[in-house]
Amino acid sequence: MTTNPPNLRPDIAPSLQLRDAPRPDQPTLGMVSLGCPKALVDSERILTRLRAEGYGISPDYAGADAVIVNTCGFLDSAKAESLDAIGEALKENGKVIVTGCLGAEPDYIREHHPRILAVTGPHQYEQVLDAVHAAVPPDPDPFVDLLPATGVSLTPRHFSYLKISEGCNHKCKFCIIPDMRGLLASRPAHAVLREAEKLVDAGVRELLVISQDTSAYGLDRKYDQNPWKDGEVRSHITDLARELGKLGPASDLWVRLHYVYPYPHVRDLIPLMADPDNAVLPYLDIPFQHSHPDVLKRMARPAASAKTLDEIAAWRATCPDITLRSTFIVGYPGETESEFQHLLDWMDEAQLDRVGCFQYENVDGARSNALPDHVPAEVKQERWDRFMEKAQAISEAKLEAKVGQMLDVIVDDIDDDGVATCRTKADAPEIDGNLFIDEGTDGLKVGDIVSVEVDEAGEYDLWGRAASRK
Repeated sequence: MTTNPPNLRPDIAPSLQLRDAPRPDQPTLGMVSLGCPKALVDSERILTRLRAEGYGISPDYAGADAVIVNTCGFLDSAKAESLDAIGEALKENGKVIVTGCLGAEPDYIREHHPRILAVTGPHQYEQVLDAVHAAVPPDPDPFVDLLPATGVSLTPRHFSYLKISEGCNHKCKFCIIPDMRGLLASRPAHAVLREAEKLVDAGVRELLVISQDTSAYGLDRKYDQNPWKDGEVRSHITDLARELGKLGPASDLWVRLHYVYPYPHVRDLIPLMADPDNAVLPYLDIPFQHSHPDVLKRMARPAASAKTLDEIAAWRATCPDITLRSTFIVGYPGETESEFQHLLDWMDEAQLDRVGCFQYENVDGARSNALPDHVPAEVKQERWDRFMEKAQAISEAKLEAKVGQMLDVIVDDIDDDGVATCRTKADAPEIDGNLFIDEGTDGLKVGDIVSVEVDEAGEYDLWGRAASRK
């Protein structure tokens, strides 16, 4: 790979769990969902509302009366992908409603695609429904149009994203998320827990907690108390994680935390991860972005890389099995060779388990565009190559050390040849590696959690033999 990876694209909802045939004359809609898991949750909410109003979901353009395109607008490359998806939907269907992050720039979209029916911004669910009603009037049949208790899911049945807040209070110069999605707006803790409980009751075995800034959850609510069970729970990430981890035995439920900024109170999460009776996984997804204090200052991010190494050491002292994943930007404006070498040296010390890396891109509206000394494309590419070589070597060594260990895995897929694609507690879906079981999978089902003896390791993936089932 020589450029930034494409966004995840569950195009026209291929993993949609609704298999019922549409009733005669039922209005139907297609869905293209681009971008991050947070956008995927938005798509699920839109489809759930539409199903409740009697609309059917079409798996292709031809069978849809109209198509909703949920766009991404974080990077210029993502904007281009969104425009391509809109154009494809217009060509194949003709009736297109646009929503999502790029929807915050309606003039930009209409400049390229004037034939679209409507444009709405991110998480503007009511406006999307109004646009759908205008294009395809609803025709509900309350005796036929049944909706699952958990709503419409675009992920497999055994895992689900759980969005706990919208927006972000950070002012990172390379990011326009606050402009598109607004400031932090946390959901009440009891509402999150009720949704999670319904998902677990419906058979979900892995909850993936997502937001733009998971560590800041509840700050806007002043960490208010919420009624839950026979007591109260604070809208605070530590309290929320603790309660989520109690929704099922740790042998049957996984709770995975994403987008956790390394605030000091994150250390209070680590004992939960070390507790064998709590379902919160020993896994932190933390967007460090860089290590050099001057680069972090130009990014308008906390410049405390030395303290970050101390925090990592403390986390590992409390929970030796913790998996740390992060993302980084190389080639940020003004990045010198010595600053980049600082990042490589920091990686040697931090020894992160899972790492992603992006080459810096200008984003329309981002303050970083105006910074001096932009790094030439060939230098960004060369640094990306060197960074990934370093990250790959660390990953390979860490995975090799797991050969011979017994690990719990969750089964994501079993192909026609009986090969099971699984994930360990160290692996989030779509972004991390896999563990493959290529024999002895008879009787295994998607969603099973099984113990596996690791017998082979690669650069990013593992192979093993199933030992016991849970």
